[in-house]
This record gives sequence, structure tokens and C-alpha cells, in this order.
Amino acid sequence: MDGSSVNSGANFAVGFGHWLQNQPFALSIAGSDWAYPFVQATHFTGLSLFVGTNIAVDLSLIGIGKKSAAPFQISEMLLVWNWIGFAVAVTGGFLLFSVSAETYLTNMAFLTKLGLLIPLALVLHIVIQRKAPEWETAPETPSVAKIAGCAELLLWLCVATAAVLIPYVG
Repeated sequence: MDGSSVNSGANFAVGFGHWLQNQPFALSIAGSDWAYPFVQATHFTGLSLFVGTNIAVDLSLIGIGKKSAAPFQISEMLLVWNWIGFAVAVTGGFLLFSVSAETYLTNMAFLTKLGLLIPLALVLHIVIQRKAPEWETAPETPSVAKIAGCAELLLWLCVATAAVLIPYVG
């Protein structure tokens, strides 16, 4: 891949960001005293629900917490809430992104969060959800399940760290 195709891809992304942040809904959010904080609170609520349900399953896999239910049972009980939280977080995140899309698309912390960390964490999360029934049948929680739980916790911590760094990284 030559430098010109990379530059044209970057120019396209920045152009898209410029277009998106100038859409009426993005301008309305940016120009309102209450809309941006409301969208931000909605995003954080969705994140809390999504990551909170992930943490419950991961801690159970690791063996931390009350043993009243197996990790698979916890995962199954929280599945709907988990994905509702994800949908709310993505919707709120997109709306927040749309306000300053051009800036975000040139921010290394944002690009790392959205382009690397979140996809990795989501893939691992889905693997855990799919493997949990298999792991439940073992007499003891398999080491791979404990490692997966620790890895997912670490990945979501990295996502949160990248998000916090967005205002400070160019």
C-alpha cells in the first residue's frame, strides 16, 4: 500500500467527519445547553449496564463473588440487559461522536479505542458468552475460562483508559 492511498483514506474519513458533524442533528446536540449532557448521560448509562453485566460474568469466571450461580447462568440471566446496554451505549456514543467527528477521526486515543480495543473486547465477550455453557459442564472452571475473564476485564479497562485520554491526546 503506498502513501497516497493511505492519505486518500484519511482524507475521506476527515471529509466524512466534517459532513457528519454538520448534519442538523449533530448541530442541534452541539448547540443545545441540555442535549449534549443528556446524550452523554445516556451513553454512560448504557456503558454502565453493558460493562457492569460483563464484569459480573467475568468475576464469576475468575471465581470472585457469591457462588449462588454458575457463570453461564449469570451470563444467561444478564444477556438481554447486556445487549440493551450495548445498544444504548453505541447510540449515545455515535451521537457524541457526531458532534466533533472530524476531531475524533484524527485523535489517536479515539482511534485506538474504537479501531482496536473495542473490537477485541467485543470478540472476546462473544466468545465467553458462547463458551460459558461448555465451561459450566466441567467439574472446575477451566483455566482458559479464568484467563478469558481476566483478559476481558483488562480489555474493558483499556477501553475506559483510552476514552479518558481522548481529550488529552491529539
